[in-house]
Amino acid sequence: MWRTASLWERLFNTVVHNRGNMSRKLHARRIEGIDKNIWVEFTQLAADYKAVNLGQGFPDFSPPSFIQEAFCKALTGGFSMHQYTRAFGHPNLVKILAKFFSRIIGQEINPMEDILVSVGAYQALFCTFQALIDEGDEVVIVEPFFDCYQPMVMMAGGIAKYVPLKPREGCGPVVSSADWVFSHEELANAFSPRTKAIVINTPNNPLGKVYQLEELQVIADLCIKHNVICISDEVYEWLTYDGTKHIKIASLPGMWERTITIGSAGKTFSATGWKVGWAIGAGNILKHLKTVHQNSVYHCATAAQEAVAVGFQREYDVFGTEESYFQQLPLHLHEKRLRLAECLKSVGLKPILPQGGYFMIADISNINVELTDASTKDEAYDYRFVKWLIKEKGLATIPVSAFYSPEHRDDFQKYVRFCFVKEDSTLQAAENILRQWSESK
Repeated sequence: MWRTASLWERLFNTVVHNRGNMSRKLHARRIEGIDKNIWVEFTQLAADYKAVNLGQGFPDFSPPSFIQEAFCKALTGGFSMHQYTRAFGHPNLVKILAKFFSRIIGQEINPMEDILVSVGAYQALFCTFQALIDEGDEVVIVEPFFDCYQPMVMMAGGIAKYVPLKPREGCGPVVSSADWVFSHEELANAFSPRTKAIVINTPNNPLGKVYQLEELQVIADLCIKHNVICISDEVYEWLTYDGTKHIKIASLPGMWERTITIGSAGKTFSATGWKVGWAIGAGNILKHLKTVHQNSVYHCATAAQEAVAVGFQREYDVFGTEESYFQQLPLHLHEKRLRLAECLKSVGLKPILPQGGYFMIADISNINVELTDASTKDEAYDYRFVKWLIKEKGLATIPVSAFYSPEHRDDFQKYVRFCFVKEDSTLQAAENILRQWSESK
């Protein structure tokens, strides 16, 4: 009899144990609260409504012919172009990146120690946060920020501290991204004994602000004072306008040894789908990023890296001349930037002219729109406006409050972001929509 009881007891315990396993959370805690992604949501919405897309930031024109030809040549360049290359960066690429940026930063860069090639700038950022941020570490993020910074800090166990750029007080109508500044006092107060890093983005997405030397020096002084790492996202470094100069914070005294500079071939050569990026910094820091890289993606596409290497060698040879793509692209986009700004002003929006990048934000507070979509009633105003614009008018943009923290988001929900790295025909289609809407009001 005791044997039967024992059998039933074992069966009961097995069922209870299995039920307990089934009720356990499937997902890890580190991904809680970061499941939503603005690009996934609004890219799909734009596709569903076949909208003219000035939302997502990618060119709808081809990369320059010389880099396309370099990619084609790489693909027919023998078996090695189709196999693994060096895990931390194709030798040809890291060598030319080191040669190219050494003269810009004023620091001898070791191609094998000081550079990590990644699957786009996104992965370079991921490796940085995973390698350097520990549970409870604080990371200062200057707002508006590219939306992946916050979830990447959270996944690493860090705590984000936010300092917003705001329109300068008492400067009259805000017409340029240069008019948006951070409070020196607010920034200084954001640093504490727990601060591990600060993240800046210059030129900034979505604002287009290019940090000036004085602003960078304030940040550098705080980094040095508090022994903090600076993560400088500079993927739009070649896209500046009206004589504005991009300055690398790593070039400032005392900053090379504490700065990780993030770059992107996709933004540099208008080839975002290639997904080639990099992190540059002192070898004693980069070695930790490499540990994350080798235990995640391990390796990036060889042929794409070879093509980017050829592109940078060409740019090194013609640097500073009219032949340089780094000179040609901003001149090309400058006209599109002015065209978009004039169009937005003509329909009652108030554009903020960017100093750099290929985005423009516009103040929509003068526009009265009846937003009746019940499915969006609990969302921020700019989210509701953008969804209305996509669904009712067929034009896709991005809400700017998505680039702010929850504590500051409400202050910036009267702005939307437009992308102007588009063919003239795309910009014309957007203009037609805006003007027809304006005339019908």
